[in-house]
Amino acid sequence: MKDITEIEAVELNYKVVGEGKDLIILHGLFGSLDNWMSLAKQWSDRYKVWLLDQRNHGKSPHSDKFSYLHMAKDLEHFIDQNKIENPIILGHSMGGKTAMEFAVNFPNKVDKLIVVDIAPVKYNVHHYSILEALNSVDPGSLDSRQEADEQLAKLIPEMGVRQFLLKNLDRNPNGGYQWKFNLGVLEREIVPISEWAISEGKYEKDSLFVKGERSEYILPQHAAEISSKFPNYHLEEIESAGHWVHAEKPKEFYEVVNDFMKD
Repeated sequence: MKDITEIEAVELNYKVVGEGKDLIILHGLFGSLDNWMSLAKQWSDRYKVWLLDQRNHGKSPHSDKFSYLHMAKDLEHFIDQNKIENPIILGHSMGGKTAMEFAVNFPNKVDKLIVVDIAPVKYNVHHYSILEALNSVDPGSLDSRQEADEQLAKLIPEMGVRQFLLKNLDRNPNGGYQWKFNLGVLEREIVPISEWAISEGKYEKDSLFVKGERSEYILPQHAAEISSKFPNYHLEEIESAGHWVHAEKPKEFYEVVNDFMKD
């Protein structure tokens, strides 16, 4: 495994709202910082909320290098560049893995850690159907978002999933559309990203893991692996929520996270 000190960081796109203690939010796979803007605005009366696009997503640079070590290095560079001291770091899914990787590599640069519906374990790839659907669309030939939605609907019946993916569709100045994310690299790296093994080390300060009741990303059998890396962790379950806890149950999610951050 490559040493994180040898990795070259990219300059991440970001937005910042509010004033107060620093809170950094990291989105999940195929997402962007815009997915978290509603919750960020709620926290902005008490926190300075930094919303980041991770590499190969949103408006951040595309790179042929894509791993959790690379994304953790990007985060370290961002924190140093913006002179952020002891932030709370919150990450969902892929963003949660980045947050965990960062915390075990740089434990003194994190005040509190919040990991949303993901664990430091190996997963089977869950995204082949989404990749197949995305590859079925030729964005350069599209005349409208509606046309893209109709093409995705042939393979993705869930409207909410399609709407989430279509937020990544941008007009191309030369005609048609283009994906914001780097689809080729995401597809190439989907197996190592899913089968990620966290680095050595521990993060021994307070950690909150939040799971959706209907999600299987955090299971009872993961407790030993979580506690071995994050010994002072606390698990909260959001009733009737799936993997997209923050989108499905925003009020309940806000309250659970807010209580943890205030302690």
